[in-house]
Amino acid sequence: MTHKWNWKRPVLQLFLVAFAIIQFYPLLWLVLNSFKSNIEITGSNVMGLPAKWMFSNYEYVFTSGALGRNFLNSLFYTGITVIASGLLAAMVSYAVTRMRWKLSKIVLAFFMSGLMIPVHATLLPVFLILKQTHLLNTPWALIIPYTVTAIPSAMFIMAGFFSSLPRELEEASVVDGCNIYQVFFRIMLPLINPALVSVSIFTFLAAWNELMFATIFINKSSLMTITVAINSLRGLHMTEHGPINAGMVIATIPTILMYVLLSKQVQKSIVAGAIKG
Repeated sequence: MTHKWNWKRPVLQLFLVAFAIIQFYPLLWLVLNSFKSNIEITGSNVMGLPAKWMFSNYEYVFTSGALGRNFLNSLFYTGITVIASGLLAAMVSYAVTRMRWKLSKIVLAFFMSGLMIPVHATLLPVFLILKQTHLLNTPWALIIPYTVTAIPSAMFIMAGFFSSLPRELEEASVVDGCNIYQVFFRIMLPLINPALVSVSIFTFLAAWNELMFATIFINKSSLMTITVAINSLRGLHMTEHGPINAGMVIATIPTILMYVLLSKQVQKSIVAGAIKG
């Protein structure tokens, strides 16, 4: 019995390998440039390995640039934003999808309208509010806007998951003696874990890479985020590209770690969302 050779599989594998190389090369190029001098980066050795590995670029961003402190600032702002927005969005989503009250649909529509408002359109109103409440140049100047802007998209995902859960779970929990808070935290919240993971990743990436709010709302160098610190490494007449690339490598590490640690959870959430949809 003869088997016909299937050419589609090796062609598809070759295409995927080529696509993976194309996607991975910019990261490799960034890492290599972080060890080069300005002359190599701007002309003499753009694509190759460094002629001399300049570890001083990383030393510069941690000493002169104080990037370590800004890195911790970004971790703090982003971590609080992920926790606060995820918890608040889950609570509101549960209230508007599982509880029966007259204004539930109106409240849901109110929060969903936040998806239609461009972030840049909120810049001036938010700045004036923070100025009047004396929150400029404080950590709350970033934590509050980041959290508020993350809630609508988080609710968009969580509301769908909550709606698909059977109501018998809540009824059985109430019969067993659980109050509303125990039902939410012990029964319902663990069931939407895939949605929580997806929302956390999207919120983390958005808050970690945000630059506009971080540049305008905070001027103190001790409170700046890592994105602002990297942007401030540019000089007026000359820019040291090596330290900037080193800073971008450091800023990329948390996102890579999140992907490595949570990639399986993301895949599960995508499959779960497709089934529930």
